[in-house]
Amino acid sequence: MTTPLKLAPRALYQEVAERLRQQIFGRELEPGAWIDELKLCAELGISRTPLREALKVLAAEGLVTMKVRRGAYVTEMSERDVREAYQLLALLESDAAARVALNATGSELGELQLLHEQLEQQAQERDAFFAANEQFHLRLLEIEGNRWRQQIVTDLRRVMKLNRHHSLFKQGRLAESLQEHRALLQALMQRQGDAAARLMRAHFDNGLAAAASPAAQTTV
Repeated sequence: MTTPLKLAPRALYQEVAERLRQQIFGRELEPGAWIDELKLCAELGISRTPLREALKVLAAEGLVTMKVRRGAYVTEMSERDVREAYQLLALLESDAAARVALNATGSELGELQLLHEQLEQQAQERDAFFAANEQFHLRLLEIEGNRWRQQIVTDLRRVMKLNRHHSLFKQGRLAESLQEHRALLQALMQRQGDAAARLMRAHFDNGLAAAASPAAQTTV
């Protein structure tokens, strides 16, 4: 008789990866910054093995760049990186919006409406607005149901948080983004697939235009 396998608790390197991920998103580790492995090991009370495993995970996610004989650095987003990420998100999410408009149940559309209402309520609170905005977009993808699309978009959105201007807004862009969401929601609720796709694509096009501004980062 075989002995049942015991599921191991979350591996230490996964905990370390999550800790570093939050430091990167919180700008404790800035884009382009060298990651001091010895210092981090001392701070976290760990050996270099779990740290290096964690760095491999973050490198696979695009958050960390490994340089030969130089170590690990927080990835920097170039203008081209930002442009290409927006373009891919526009393609993937516009198609998903069209499918949701045509195929979602009334209950699922109601969920999106509630999420949009939360977005409206957070219009004056930047960080909460970012979070509510992302929740709306990711829930739309969950409803559409293509797991490959979800995985790609999640990875892209994670890397987009590395944009140096993440904490800034182009003047008036938040209000524009919110208005675009209202129009998108209306198309979804009225089951207008072509309009939903067009509005979602325009949402990303406008976001890209604003992101190109020297002192702007928008929501997508």
